[in-house]
Amino acid sequence: MKRISQDCQSGLPDNSAVKQQQLPAYRLQLSANKILSGFFATGVFCLGVGVILLLSAKTIKEVEINYTEKCANCAKLRENAANFDKECNCSIPFFLPETMKGNVYMYYKLYGFYQNLYRYILSRSNSQLVGTDVKDVRNCAPFKTSHNGIPIAPCGAIANSMFNDTIILSYNLNSSIHIKVPMIRSGITWWTDKYVKFQNPSFQNLSSAFAGTTKPPNWPKPVYELDEEDPGNNGFINDDFIVWMRTAAFPTFKKLYRRLHRIEHFTEGLPAGSYSFNITYNFPVNRFRGEKAVVLSTLTWSGGSSLFLGLAYVVTGAVTWLAFFSMLAVHLRLKERKTFFLQQ
Repeated sequence: MKRISQDCQSGLPDNSAVKQQQLPAYRLQLSANKILSGFFATGVFCLGVGVILLLSAKTIKEVEINYTEKCANCAKLRENAANFDKECNCSIPFFLPETMKGNVYMYYKLYGFYQNLYRYILSRSNSQLVGTDVKDVRNCAPFKTSHNGIPIAPCGAIANSMFNDTIILSYNLNSSIHIKVPMIRSGITWWTDKYVKFQNPSFQNLSSAFAGTTKPPNWPKPVYELDEEDPGNNGFINDDFIVWMRTAAFPTFKKLYRRLHRIEHFTEGLPAGSYSFNITYNFPVNRFRGEKAVVLSTLTWSGGSSLFLGLAYVVTGAVTWLAFFSMLAVHLRLKERKTFFLQQ
């Protein structure tokens, strides 16, 4: 019995301040004044940041041209799948009342296109997109193979539904002189997408790398011929393809299409005047009751023209201040009652 007691005592931790948890510790004791001061300071910070973000967003100049109805003839042509090889163009003139100074970006905007559907998001092959195996189509249903059983590259519903309208912006000096606004298609993707998530197969000849595969059903040309002007912008690293593959969270979204090359007449941005969009209409939207638009926009240090972040900060600050004044009223009421009882 004595030996068992000694064995139990030998397993106990040492009688030290660390092992016995007897070290002095700081216990946070918040008073009412400290809590109220914290809520007040948080409210001031959120309201201040929110106002600054809203004022910054208001300085952005943005022009949106919806061309769904204006290109109605082309839209009707695209409703018939048999006309897939027929080209249809439309021109949309518009007037820019103010100069858009600085960097100008062109976006395409879609209404009613749901990229957030679960099966749609999963319909892609990441091993294919990083160049590991261009014939890996396991997760790409229903666009895995052609009717002949040939693997599709790039496979999946996201790639097959890629936006493929061609949009050219022209500056109209007068009724007879039209200057094509220089736009750059490079540098519109996230760095991690361009150099990490999307890679071409390691072949010197890109067309040979995709031998034994076929293009998606809705594409007019294979993936290695997407950009005829820049050979380095073909395959899975094509900028337009990468931008489209980053799915949107909401059914109404815009994606970066081009950015202004500030040379010659456009060194300061887009001058005020008459412009026109020359559009090659390829992407059908009537079948899902959607709409299409082109957006020209400038940016600020805080990003685009969205007011959401600024409003979120303002609402958070307002709620924090409401909580501050409510707690302050309760604190003063309890303090008065305590003082009254002490005086009795």
